[in-house]
Amino acid sequence: MLGVERSLLGKRWRARLADSMAGLSLAQAIEVPELVGRVLAARGIAAEEAPDYLDPTLRRLLPDPLHLRDMETAIARLAQALEAGEKIAIFGDYDVDGATSAALLSRFLETVAEAPTIYIPDRLREGYGPNGTAMRTLAAQDVRVVVTVDCGISAFDALADAADAGLDVIVVDHHVAEARLPQACAVIDPNRLDDDSPHGQLAAVGVAFLLVVGLNRHLREGGWYRERAEPNLMRWLDLVALGTVCDVVPLTGVNRAFVRQGLAVMRQRRNVGLRALGDVAGLEEPPGVYHLGFILGPRVNAGGRVGEASLGARLMTTVDEDEAAKIARHLDGLNRERQQIEAAVLEEAIEQVESAGAGDPSPAPLVLAHDERWHAGVIGIVASRLKERYNRPAIVVAWEDGIGKASCRSVPGVDIGAAITAARQADLLVNGGGHPMAAGFTVEQSRLEALSDFLHARLADAANAAILAPSLGLDGALGVEGATAELLETLEAAGPFGAGNPEPRFAIAGAQLLRADIVGRGHVRCQLAGRSGKRLKGIAFRAVDNALGNALLAGTGEPFHLAGRLRLDRRRGTRAVELHIDDGAPAPPPSNP
Repeated sequence: MLGVERSLLGKRWRARLADSMAGLSLAQAIEVPELVGRVLAARGIAAEEAPDYLDPTLRRLLPDPLHLRDMETAIARLAQALEAGEKIAIFGDYDVDGATSAALLSRFLETVAEAPTIYIPDRLREGYGPNGTAMRTLAAQDVRVVVTVDCGISAFDALADAADAGLDVIVVDHHVAEARLPQACAVIDPNRLDDDSPHGQLAAVGVAFLLVVGLNRHLREGGWYRERAEPNLMRWLDLVALGTVCDVVPLTGVNRAFVRQGLAVMRQRRNVGLRALGDVAGLEEPPGVYHLGFILGPRVNAGGRVGEASLGARLMTTVDEDEAAKIARHLDGLNRERQQIEAAVLEEAIEQVESAGAGDPSPAPLVLAHDERWHAGVIGIVASRLKERYNRPAIVVAWEDGIGKASCRSVPGVDIGAAITAARQADLLVNGGGHPMAAGFTVEQSRLEALSDFLHARLADAANAAILAPSLGLDGALGVEGATAELLETLEAAGPFGAGNPEPRFAIAGAQLLRADIVGRGHVRCQLAGRSGKRLKGIAFRAVDNALGNALLAGTGEPFHLAGRLRLDRRRGTRAVELHIDDGAPAPPPSNP
């Protein structure tokens, strides 16, 4: 597209939709603007799929919870616990998906009976997932049923300890499972190898919502609500939307309905904690996917990364305005602290990676950085930054007393989760697992070299294919004059956008760079002009040290093709358009009329 074979970031620009007539035909068939038809066609949406895609509703898309293996067993055990007044605990992961899952189950159980105990492990002291000590602690508190959310599928030893302690454990997870399952009363996971569910794209909070739907139906049919008010489950879809977006699962199928309808619930500002967090973050417009993923999500995550792991779940379950405001302010401060720690670790990791690869003519299939001084709470974010910088899978390890906690991030086409599962099966890891695009593990320091060799060999072919052919998909080319609020409002029909339904990306062709400067933590802010003189603001995030940022900072007065995503700022009643720049290329100077 626009003749860009090698951009400033080394990518070939290509049209997402090779056949423009396919977009026009789809638009005519479903009676939408041509641009919407083009965007849908580029994402492989056929005419018969378009109605559910454009108007995703839970009435049509929500699957029957009982289609998942062990769901019926889990529902029966929880109903038995409620009827007998047994104490229930929710054991959640410390990220947003885990926190929203725990909050969702807690709010439901509190509404229909009484609040459960919520246990979120400390990232540094306990690590990821259930552990034997925590299970025995819960048993000593007279807990009889434990529901693990966003974890548990590979916690073989911990759940064996739980069974020995007399606990009935229900696993609610979505990570890729092994053939062997942990010892538990029920294991609900659409990615079990023996489960033929077509809904493996669900985040854990989506699986938890199915459990709530199934349990609610069971209680209704059993007469539980004859003397109690039945809850409206839709009011908790804001939690489901937040966890779904922040876990970066595909926004396809029922996930689209969760996010579309969850955003509508969130805009009503009924959740006291999320309302307080939005206020602290300065959110002045109706929240969208971007705000969930980049404004609210990082603050919820900050508690698990550098503070108290339970803060996120506490924020989303409290009904006390003062407590919510206090927790929100604390999370906002922890997020700023996390940013400072992250910047320092990232700088050291980049130096380590580039020193290790100095003089190597062929890029390795993955990048690996590790250090004993690094904070384990930020290694996932640092791995993401390394992946973006080097366009290959990245692993970052933080050591303590000879044991490494690691986070992995991958690129499309390279299944890092499967590779980590294989490494654990090969006895190279203490534990580990994940998704195709993200994973985590624990490793003994003495095994790192063998692990590195194993992963390099396993990922080489797929990673080299991804590295050798970097490209950037674009939905069209516009002049500055075409970047309008009306364009973005038309495209909203194809949202919500996210993983699996990428946000439309356009090339702004031949824009004159009026000025550029550095703002925030290494961002490059720009002012662009079209041929008519119309202005457009732009920003390239974390670009100050790369070729894109350098070219913009040195290119005042020059014409550029700039690729990115257009955003509509509705704050304070405005409808200003801004370009979030992903890449760029020098443009030929405009010809004289």
